[in-house]
Amino acid sequence: FLVPTIARFSNLRAVLALGSIAHQSTVRALGQRVAAYPFRHGGQQQPNGITLFSSYHCSRYNTNTGVLTEAMFVNIFSQIEAFLKT
Repeated sequence: FLVPTIARFSNLRAVLALGSIAHQSTVRALGQRVAAYPFRHGGQQQPNGITLFSSYHCSRYNTNTGVLTEAMFVNIFSQIEAFLKT
């Protein structure tokens, strides 16, 4: 379902993937190899011309254990905002 969803947005410039599974699915949906675009929190990559931002998933486990802090999560959205303003 992700391939046709992405295709519907003719002006799509950025996608935010929450977690490594979403990141991998998005890379595949954009027709690229996952090995060429490894997941990392705060990552900003361009598979197939669309900028893919990646964040740890905001699960209870990740937030309770400090893997993902509120500041880290807010920072991702700040990065996307700055990118979209260019």
